[in-house]
Amino acid sequence: MTERVLVSPAAEKLIAQLKEKFGPLMFHQSGGCCDGSQPMCFEKGEFKLGGSDIKIGTIAGCEFFMSKDQFEYWKHTQLTIDVTPGRGSSFSLEIPMGLRFIVHSRLYTEAELLDLAPTEDCA
Repeated sequence: MTERVLVSPAAEKLIAQLKEKFGPLMFHQSGGCCDGSQPMCFEKGEFKLGGSDIKIGTIAGCEFFMSKDQFEYWKHTQLTIDVTPGRGSSFSLEIPMGLRFIVHSRLYTEAELLDLAPTEDCA
């Protein structure tokens, strides 16, 4: 099965550090607030999910969500969550560390499109 969201080794290492400090985490792919469209990391349950959000996968043991409207733009691409130096202007947990999560994307192959992991509604 083709996963919809992956994590780079550098991002996985940062997530482990954040888990040590904050406990269980969750991600939400921002739809344009603050730093534009970027993956944002929160303590699990600190971002209010609604009926317009879906779970697209799990990275490093953390659920990854985005709004259904945003998913329409990303549904043909596999996302890889990575990290880069620099302070973003979001509320994501890594920002005070001088780092920020970023997303890389690539189009699925025809074969991958036939074998995509399912999404889950949050309603």
